[in-house]
Amino acid sequence: MRWMTMGLLAMGMTLGGCGGDFADSGEDAAAAAAKAAASAFQAEQQRWREQRAARLTQPDGWTSLIGLHWLEPGPHYMGSDADNGIRLAAGPHHMGMIELKGSGQIRFVPEKGAELTVDGEPLTATTMLRADSDPAGPSVIGFDEGKGLLTVLSRGDRYALRVKHADAPTRSGFKGIDYWPADESWRIQGRFIAHPRGKTLPIGNIVGTTDDVSNPGAVEFERDGQSYRLEALDEGGEELFLVFADRTSGHDSYGAGRFLYAAKPDVQGRVQLDFNQAYNPPCAFTAFATCPLPPLENRIDLAITAGEKTYSYSAK
Repeated sequence: MRWMTMGLLAMGMTLGGCGGDFADSGEDAAAAAAKAAASAFQAEQQRWREQRAARLTQPDGWTSLIGLHWLEPGPHYMGSDADNGIRLAAGPHHMGMIELKGSGQIRFVPEKGAELTVDGEPLTATTMLRADSDPAGPSVIGFDEGKGLLTVLSRGDRYALRVKHADAPTRSGFKGIDYWPADESWRIQGRFIAHPRGKTLPIGNIVGTTDDVSNPGAVEFERDGQSYRLEALDEGGEELFLVFADRTSGHDSYGAGRFLYAAKPDVQGRVQLDFNQAYNPPCAFTAFATCPLPPLENRIDLAITAGEKTYSYSAK
């Protein structure tokens, strides 16, 4: 009997030890899963940042802007020489004549011998240019063997020439973007509050004009026990567009606010806001952009210490 008792005791101790091993194994698996999830989150954020920098610095990205020239009614000669009414920072000495008609039509007469294209085809004769408000998109005049691009912008009742060049100092001198450390706590699930169909919100921009933009609803979210609300804009795609300012604006982040995209709400009205991907508007990288400004409703009393910080560049 004694040997049976000792055997049972030994078996109990063995089983007890196995139970502890099972518990330890479960804890180890949970820790490994948490570590893998954290690593995946950091990798995802790093990929987003790399893609963001690549888009900014592509040959026709936002850092390639070299000019924004507002058009007055009537004809104007343009080119890089000083004798042009519209002097470009790069390109042919004399590119041609552009004329803004009273009806908003824009006529362009190329300079004889200037090597230009329009929408990828050789440009040798007078043509009418589409502005970016046209459903077909703007006409694109190419110069300097395609390194330079010129388009017409429509802002309210005003028109301007936007000029890009692959050799822009802001592109060649791009210094990279500074970020707050990626923090999963700034990936917040919000709740979508729908507005009546057809509601718009007046959105001003940095050049002083205002546009009424589709405003399908607002996103409410919580941080540190407090509730906040951001009005969302709809640009016609599958995402909501948020233009906001916060307690970091003008200090650690760009003074005119930041942008954030979020997938449209699911069937339960949930919206994920990843403030790690809050980014600077184009105006943070160039003096020649026409960025929207945060509406008063989106100036929130919260320091969003996530996403892109202020960028400094030297305009020339």
